[in-house]
Amino acid sequence: MSRRSGGLIGDWAEAQRRQQRTQLIQQREAERRQRAYERDVARGQREQQAAYRQHREAEARRQTELIEADAARLRGLLAAGCRAPAFRTAALVRSERLEPFDPGTLAHPVPMPQLQQFQQVQQQSGGWTLGSGRRAQAEREAHARYTQAWQAAHAAEAQRQRQLAEYRQQYDRWAAEQLAGIRQHNSGLTELARALRAGDSEAAVEYFSAALYSSTVWPEALPRQVAAAYDPAARQLVLDWELPAYGVVPEARSVQYLPSTDQDKTKPRPATERRALYRDLLAQCVLLVVRELYAADEFGVLDSVVVNGFVDCHDPVTGREAQFVLATVSAPRTAFAGLRLEQVSAVDCLVEGLHGQLSARPDQLTAVRPGRRPGEVGGVVSHGGHAGDDEDEPDLFVMDPIAFENLVAELFRAMGMEAVTTQRSGDGGVDVEALDPAPIRGGRIVVQVKRYRNTVPPTAVRDLYGTVQDAGANKGVLVTTSSFGPGSYTFANGKPLELVPGAQLVELLQQHGLRGRLGGGEVPAQRAAEPTPTLIATPNANPSPALPEDHNVLGMSWSGSVALDVCALVCEGNRVLSEDHFVFFNNPRTPEGSVRARAHAAPDKAALEVAFDGLPQAADRLVLVAAVDPEVNPDADLAGFTDAHVRLLGAAGEELDRLEVSDGRAGETALVLGSFRRRSNGDWNFVIGGKGYRGGLEDLLREYGVEVG
Repeated sequence: MSRRSGGLIGDWAEAQRRQQRTQLIQQREAERRQRAYERDVARGQREQQAAYRQHREAEARRQTELIEADAARLRGLLAAGCRAPAFRTAALVRSERLEPFDPGTLAHPVPMPQLQQFQQVQQQSGGWTLGSGRRAQAEREAHARYTQAWQAAHAAEAQRQRQLAEYRQQYDRWAAEQLAGIRQHNSGLTELARALRAGDSEAAVEYFSAALYSSTVWPEALPRQVAAAYDPAARQLVLDWELPAYGVVPEARSVQYLPSTDQDKTKPRPATERRALYRDLLAQCVLLVVRELYAADEFGVLDSVVVNGFVDCHDPVTGREAQFVLATVSAPRTAFAGLRLEQVSAVDCLVEGLHGQLSARPDQLTAVRPGRRPGEVGGVVSHGGHAGDDEDEPDLFVMDPIAFENLVAELFRAMGMEAVTTQRSGDGGVDVEALDPAPIRGGRIVVQVKRYRNTVPPTAVRDLYGTVQDAGANKGVLVTTSSFGPGSYTFANGKPLELVPGAQLVELLQQHGLRGRLGGGEVPAQRAAEPTPTLIATPNANPSPALPEDHNVLGMSWSGSVALDVCALVCEGNRVLSEDHFVFFNNPRTPEGSVRARAHAAPDKAALEVAFDGLPQAADRLVLVAAVDPEVNPDADLAGFTDAHVRLLGAAGEELDRLEVSDGRAGETALVLGSFRRRSNGDWNFVIGGKGYRGGLEDLLREYGVEVG
């Protein structure tokens, strides 16, 4: 019995030992796999960190290369400018080759039907297998259908020929106007050359100013403002030329990535190096101006050139805008002709070679005594002036309408296009027609000009789109002295339309050497007849000033009987500016009064008043939201919220545009209808929303940073 018991215990003990060995082996294998996994993870992290570090280091090198490239362009300005071709009047000559007549689908005649086609159809339908009487009837039916189709095709062909003839007449008129404008322009160049040879002061100033202003040797970062006068007795051109400010020289020298802090470190350019580069740049600019003028003198009217280089900035003493002359030179042709500008040291050449003056500390606006000034000669012509020179700029608001259209046409020509104004009648809503010779983005452009003071309504943009389609143009451009509302930009989005508001128009005029400003002139008489809106009073302990005349009304409507609260949030990004900038039933207006609740009238179910120009500067979004009123419909959701839209109304109540918004969904009790977003030019466009919330207005508000108690 004892041996049997001992055998059982031994077997049990052996089984336990085998089990323990198995568990130990499994544990060691699991530990080995864990260590291998940890090694793989660590290796992956090291590789990822190495790749990240390489990326950051490469980005730092790229930024350094860009900085050095900018500095190199400034150092090599004079040498690069000397390689540029000289300005010639021949470059201004416009080709008389026009876009050929292309009628498109109108060139293809309407295909005429054939009797056999109708007989074959009748035969395939079994008409010829009937008796003789039925067969004759089938033949008559086939012939009747053929006759009807032939008459329709004949009428369509006649219509095509009429449209083709009309289109041809339109093209011929356009081509004649284009050629007349081109020939007038080219004739003017011939007259300009004749006047230059005769030593005419005005012609000389215009020609050489244009040579400088249209030159391609100046980088975009450098200014090109010039005021010039010509002394025919001395055969001398005297001009003031704007120099770049100290900030054009890169302040940084390099960028280095620091792995220890995971940050980029910018190494500054030494102050002495930066000042030396700026001083050298000013000398290069002055020498390059002289070089450009002598190179452009194809008629031999210059014996000497006087250049006063100045910067426009605020006087640190008075705080007023002032000009500081930092360089000046009087360069006779005989002295300048012997220079090899590609090889010279610009500072030494200007100061020692041409005996000019250069500020010792231009970065501190240490001025030099200027040479002869254009005002001492007379007949000064300026190009590229600043916005502050209002007294020298014509007011676009009071300019003669025809003169304004001519100015817009001249702007398109200055931008490298061919442009002519249309006849005052029968122009089909087109004020200017332009042709962009660019091979891809170019083509025929129709331009409408609106000399307005109030916001241009979206109906004008829609009319322009219809004109573009009717005229078969590649693009339509609407130019105005005022601005465009969100509805206009919404409609133009994705269409071959371009909207040019007044501020951008003035900027384009200045960029291309033309003149014009907004405001300062007499208000047209018809302005007094415009209706003044009656504002709805809103309960508030501190009433804000009346909204401006060009405010808008947002009228919201939808299908379904669910009771909704419509609210607005004035935001920067997706955060409301403050709780006071959340407009709802208990806060009927924003602190500055730019957004207000107002009583609505049919067909609207809710309404807001908005002065977009009066919104806070920090605001870039006006978000419209709707939520179920839990007191009226506690169990309702937005499933019945359909056919919703926002009517954009003018101050007098006229409908300017209709903005569609998303429908509601079952289970959701709050919805973002959409948002008006500020564009970079200051205008606003509408972006449809659609995000819903199941937790009602409270959930929605939390996402926009409103604390809900």
